[in-house]
Amino acid sequence: MKKWTTLLVLLVLVSCSGSGGDRDEPEAENADGLIVVGFSQVGAESDWRRANTRSMRETFTKEKGYKLILKDAQQKQEAQIAALREFIRKKVHYIVLAPVTEQGWDPVLQEAKSAGIPVIIMDRMIRTADPSLFSSWVGSDFRKEGGTAVDWMEKTFREKDVLRIAHMTGNLGSSAQIGRTEGLQEGVDRNVGWKILVRDSGDFTQVKGKEVMERFLSEYREIDVLYCENDDMALGAIQALREAHLPFGSAGGLKIVSFDATRAGLEQTLAGNIAFNVECNPLHGPRVENIIRQLRAGRTPSKIAYVEEAAFSAAGITREEVDARAY
Repeated sequence: MKKWTTLLVLLVLVSCSGSGGDRDEPEAENADGLIVVGFSQVGAESDWRRANTRSMRETFTKEKGYKLILKDAQQKQEAQIAALREFIRKKVHYIVLAPVTEQGWDPVLQEAKSAGIPVIIMDRMIRTADPSLFSSWVGSDFRKEGGTAVDWMEKTFREKDVLRIAHMTGNLGSSAQIGRTEGLQEGVDRNVGWKILVRDSGDFTQVKGKEVMERFLSEYREIDVLYCENDDMALGAIQALREAHLPFGSAGGLKIVSFDATRAGLEQTLAGNIAFNVECNPLHGPRVENIIRQLRAGRTPSKIAYVEEAAFSAAGITREEVDARAY
């Protein structure tokens, strides 16, 4: 009797093990002929990021021949690295990475290269000693965005001997933060009267933006310009300014320079609350698909693909431009 019981237990264990193996079968081998794309997204911290994810979802659909596996990293690089390793294990056809930060990707990208899986970097850039670890990058020229904002500041405040600036950065180490910060710093370096009074990170979120702005105002009441590295943080800053009953924008006082030009940000620009807003287009889904089509056709896509972008001032923006915004 004991022998039969032991045999039955072994059979159950083997059966369970086999069932687990079925669940771990490679996605690319069970996709009914679809092209499997693994997408590691930074998170959903802003209107820009949510629009970026939506663009990917709308592009890589079953009707168009794709299966999209989306992993939200919630701002954690370790979660993105784990997601990439899961994609490699599942043998996806392509990996798309929107990296939370620039550093620390070489080991996992080498694993993808060894597995023969092309990697496309989207939005933020990475720093690597081996450019062959990714096929192409598509996104914004963040340094140019910063320069566009500084050009406007130089023209707008050319009569001021001293310009007092509060600088709210995004996630430290991200490409957007690095480029937009470099743009401002170059402006400060060439304009003797420009002074950065205070600098802190608002993590690209509205909640943190309000918190940081409250801290800025507790230390400095006389600020000429808030250089705010995205719209969500600018919305938080506007809330803090209103609660402090301080004038800003078209009402006089502090002027806000922002980035992304989301619909919510452009509404505030039209209202005169944001003085200048530099576009950062998040609709990268079709651009990523174009890269994949080139790779599938055996062609070599451009290593770097910058997106053309505009800028909007409170003095010049129209209702039609705001209503035309898709994100």
